[in-house]
Amino acid sequence: MLMEKIEKQNKIVSSKFSKIILGSIISFIISFVLLLTISIILTYTNVSENIITVSVIVISALSVLIGSIVSALNINKNGILNGAFVGAIYMITIYLLSSILVSGFEMNMQSAIMIAASIFAGMIGGIIGVNFHK
Repeated sequence: MLMEKIEKQNKIVSSKFSKIILGSIISFIISFVLLLTISIILTYTNVSENIITVSVIVISALSVLIGSIVSALNINKNGILNGAFVGAIYMITIYLLSSILVSGFEMNMQSAIMIAASIFAGMIGGIIGVNFHK
């Protein structure tokens, strides 16, 4: 009886974790497509490069919002935590990769805004995803 309960809890935790990872992967895919689109627009048009910082923040938040909604669609509670984890995993991965691949990488005000926006968007996405079918 106790072992069955433990196995059931492990399956629930594993399922939630896999949904969080799925949401993070979806966020990365959306970000890649949208950032590629912005880079093509900047390359082949006269759009000012001053939009880069705002574009990256908006794209990151939008990507995490969508990834969090998808990740929380089939869970019944804790959407806000689920979404926050999607946003946190997304940002931790971005900043680890940036610190490894970009020489002179440093945290600044735009970084703090992007982290806050992504985690907040994840929380909102988690709430939307949990309540989507209600």
